[in-house]
Amino acid sequence: MEKSMREQVIGTWALVSYETQDAAGNTIYPLGKDAKGFIMYNPDGYMSAQLMASGRPAYKSGDLHTGTPEEMAEAAHGYLAYSGPFEVDEEKQELTHHMDVSMNPTWLDQAQPRLAKIEGDHVVIYNALHPEDKLIWKKVAKH
Repeated sequence: MEKSMREQVIGTWALVSYETQDAAGNTIYPLGKDAKGFIMYNPDGYMSAQLMASGRPAYKSGDLHTGTPEEMAEAAHGYLAYSGPFEVDEEKQELTHHMDVSMNPTWLDQAQPRLAKIEGDHVVIYNALHPEDKLIWKKVAKH
């Protein structure tokens, strides 16, 4: 018997590619072609996504919380993170992410649908609200 989408998506996935399109239809990479990240779906019904641009400079202070306003803005501009419960609609092949916490406060308390296509050890996820956003993830082997 074939596994459900929920069963297939459980685990940790490493970012392969995050791309979208600009108004002219050109492919762009919001966090660069070498972006890194993980998305995790846990059996308890929670998920977490973290993506970042590669090569973000460390704060000159060396401190976790005290960069200059410019350093902190640049760091935030190159990072995307949120976490919360997730739901699966098997019929629609859709995952809904609930943003209980988010690096970007604009997303707090939102629920956003994602269309997902699982092919072997890869999953392609499209933001159903912005279908031009395409994220490709590869299942991570157990560590």
